[in-house]
Amino acid sequence: MAIVAGVDFGTLSVRVTLLDSERGRLGTASAGYPLHRKQEDPDFATQSHEDQMRALVEAVRAVVQQSGVDAKEIVALALDTTGSSVIPVDATLQPLDEYMLWCDHRAHKEAQQITELAHASGLEAIEWCGGVYSHEWGFAKLLYWLRNNPEKRERFATALEHCDMVAATLIGITDAAKAPRSVCAMGHKWMWNPKWGGLPSQEFLSKLDPVFDGVREKLGGEYRTSDAVAGGLSEKWATEMGLPAGIPIPVGAFDAHWDAIGAGCKEGDVVNVVGTSTCIIAMSSETTLVPGVCGVVPGSVHPAYAGIEAGLSATGDIFEAIARRAGTDVRKLSEGLAEYKPGQTGLLRLSWDNGDRTVLVNPELGGMTLGWNLIHTAKDELFAAIEGTAFHTRIILERMAEHGVPVHRVINAGGIPQNNVVLNQVYANVLGKPVLVPDGVPTSLGSGIFALVAAGVFKTIEEAQAKMCLPFKTYEPEPGAVKLYDELFALYQKVYFAFGSRKSESASMGDVLPELRRIAASVWRA
Repeated sequence: MAIVAGVDFGTLSVRVTLLDSERGRLGTASAGYPLHRKQEDPDFATQSHEDQMRALVEAVRAVVQQSGVDAKEIVALALDTTGSSVIPVDATLQPLDEYMLWCDHRAHKEAQQITELAHASGLEAIEWCGGVYSHEWGFAKLLYWLRNNPEKRERFATALEHCDMVAATLIGITDAAKAPRSVCAMGHKWMWNPKWGGLPSQEFLSKLDPVFDGVREKLGGEYRTSDAVAGGLSEKWATEMGLPAGIPIPVGAFDAHWDAIGAGCKEGDVVNVVGTSTCIIAMSSETTLVPGVCGVVPGSVHPAYAGIEAGLSATGDIFEAIARRAGTDVRKLSEGLAEYKPGQTGLLRLSWDNGDRTVLVNPELGGMTLGWNLIHTAKDELFAAIEGTAFHTRIILERMAEHGVPVHRVINAGGIPQNNVVLNQVYANVLGKPVLVPDGVPTSLGSGIFALVAAGVFKTIEEAQAKMCLPFKTYEPEPGAVKLYDELFALYQKVYFAFGSRKSESASMGDVLPELRRIAASVWRA
């Protein structure tokens, strides 16, 4: 029997779960921290490292107290975080600014410049992150920060992803050159890959802007997968949290990747981590380029496989926006949705409200709903939006399967599937596959699994998963619904690719609205 702490940093709070290797979850506690926004700049989103560390201490102490555990029994701590959330630091690892959070969208121009130069210079890395470098990712954010903070450039030593900064802080590292580097974080957001020798060349980076001169060396260090121990908990933070000093802390990772492990992901599984957005996570024994997919990185989800990340830029955010415009909330607006039949609304909803993350990789897009009439309601749009996010997910899964990624099981993880039976059944019907949902609260299970492996309690991730992961609820596809959704998906696919790219040779759209009406009428007659 061994007890570990699994830590999950979200956008607004940190959650800490204590797991017992025999008894499972002992308790979870959370503590919040402010998200800094500016009314005059809607793209601005930052957070204080100090606020987050204070919240971590609060959550650790709270979960120890509520679970009645002797803190001295805790044998390891592992953490995952949001990404790409980037912090610039000086040579002693002191922050020079706040985190530019994953949802900070100020670096549009920088991302576009990176994308254009990468294609012009034939940089292979750009093809492995979907063909478009995102304004949410590391190099774009760092370039933006350096350009807009000239007075801090002399003190700039390096930039760290959130998971690496927290791990280095807890370990007590005070030399920026010795901070751990997560393969997961750097591979998916900084174009790192051993295939081309790590990061893009200094020649490429300097050509972007001379402020990047020397930055490749500054981003050096030991890049490691999460089966490696980054270090032991320092005396300072052990005292702050009330934990034993020296307990191992493995190299961290992004929340969705470890959520997938906590949901029981194996090769052949696809995990939809459905929350405000959707991260779609898979892993494969082959490291193969998948066009339009955000990242394929060896060792990023499971150290022994290539991790694949794709997703939707907005999911829960779309549902919330529909409810907000209707003057209500999602819970109230969802009442009665279980009575809806596939396609009955006659609406086709494209989930581009925050752009397209995969497979078009186009941030310029906006949400679309086709088929409106004078009696449609907000509830109709909400159901169509659930169908639309399922159709978009099918687009992604089919692209992955076309390029050799095995897709045998679909697991819906994250917060929304835990409380939305309608969404899970719609996904099963649209995808034509059983959808599995963890039967219980999976929060922090992934980080707990990596902590247990770091402590040597289990020899492998698979051994820890077999013991710690939750059983599944299964949503089986309904044959009649599958047939209707196949018809609707053909329309969705047509609209998706015709409207989604300026370069597309738009197919004729003349049959889309009549077909939506025909399908809706057939459902009502049935």
